[in-house]
Amino acid sequence: MSFRSLTFKLILAFLIVSLAGAGLSALLARWANGRAFDSLVLDQAQAAFISEVSAYYEATGAWQGVARVILQRHPAPGRVPAGGRGAPPGEAELATSSFSFVLLDQNRDVIVPASGYRLGVHVPAGGPAKETAVEIGGQTVGAVFATGQPLTLDPGQALYVARTDQALLYAALIGIGIALVLGGLLARTLVRPLAELTAASRALARGELGQQVAIRSSDELGELADSFNQMSAGLAQASELRRQMTADIAHELRSPLTVITGYLEGLRDGVLKPSPARFEVMYGEAQQLQRLVEDLRTLSLADAGELPLNRQSVPAGSMLEQVAAAFAHRAELAGVALGVDPSATGAGIDLLVDPERMLQVLANLTNNALRYTPAGGRISLAALREPGAALREPSAVLLQVQDSGEGIPPEVLPHIFDRFYRGDPARSAAGGESGLGLAIARSIVEAHGGAVSASSAGSGLGSTFTVRLPV
Repeated sequence: MSFRSLTFKLILAFLIVSLAGAGLSALLARWANGRAFDSLVLDQAQAAFISEVSAYYEATGAWQGVARVILQRHPAPGRVPAGGRGAPPGEAELATSSFSFVLLDQNRDVIVPASGYRLGVHVPAGGPAKETAVEIGGQTVGAVFATGQPLTLDPGQALYVARTDQALLYAALIGIGIALVLGGLLARTLVRPLAELTAASRALARGELGQQVAIRSSDELGELADSFNQMSAGLAQASELRRQMTADIAHELRSPLTVITGYLEGLRDGVLKPSPARFEVMYGEAQQLQRLVEDLRTLSLADAGELPLNRQSVPAGSMLEQVAAAFAHRAELAGVALGVDPSATGAGIDLLVDPERMLQVLANLTNNALRYTPAGGRISLAALREPGAALREPSAVLLQVQDSGEGIPPEVLPHIFDRFYRGDPARSAAGGESGLGLAIARSIVEAHGGAVSASSAGSGLGSTFTVRLPV
């Protein structure tokens, strides 16, 4: 495992946090336990001291000599009285006693000295923080208080403290071990999806499109994996569409070039004689090539966001009338009734659009409707405010081209605006269409900040193309 890896950094972070947490917890536990234990030992020692001096007073009826007896029974550790081991303490020992408790008589004079309190010193009332009265037969004969001098623990108490410290140390080590194990598992859980994403992204960089990673959770990592999968699928689809578009462009170019090349070779070799009809065929194919090149240029400009738009305020109704007039003759020849819907003429609705571009959109949609509407059918053009919008200030305007033709199958609807897509390839090719009309219409509408959609109730029930434009 590399020192630069995320796994190592995560485990190191968990280790530092666990060490800090375990160490702080152990210190706090040791401090709290030590204070409670010291208080307990002090209370027990003080109770024993009071019991001992009370017994002395009851036996002798006075406090005289109590200091020598108490200090003889409880000599300071490592200290030997001047008279030898077992001898009662002398005046020097009494004067320098470091006992943990002070005994006062009825006059509050020190009769058992301790650290800071010499024999015979008077202690005023309210001096010591904790003072316990010594009562014999219901009469207060003295008082005892602790000096704060640390007590010497007996072997049992010292063993208890040592074992408590040992238990805290073991608990801290076990906690650190558990934290490391859990940290390693958590680090692996976090790093594994990232490693998979890294491998998949490198595969994408090598051109291996369509990479997918497993979504192992519903958290931020899961959302990241899902976003990557969508991006990868989108790139694969875009690449496939690009390859398909290249093939379609080659096909669209090949057909007219083949016709033109064939006629030119025949004319060059003298196999064919020049005639107006042959030149007309070649001219028509050249025009088809020119239209295809212009359509591709329009799409490329729209994709780059550089499609020039000369926006003007144009009445929606006048645009519908122009389109209806432009296709009136062709509709009459096809036996199709074409006109503006009387209930949605767009009266009072103005659009801020590029008139030429928007007329191109409506022309493409109308041309598409004419191609798929049989004789006896009808095509209606309409402009209306978006349903639900205020009458005076609508948020959007809808331009619709509705026909009573063949309709659009449900499986075709999602692809109807794709480039070079043909719902009926044979018929589209026969009509000399490039398959870019609806794609160009969508690009122009989107350049205006709008959207275009298609709907159909089913086969034979006609279809409706709707252009939604912001006011």
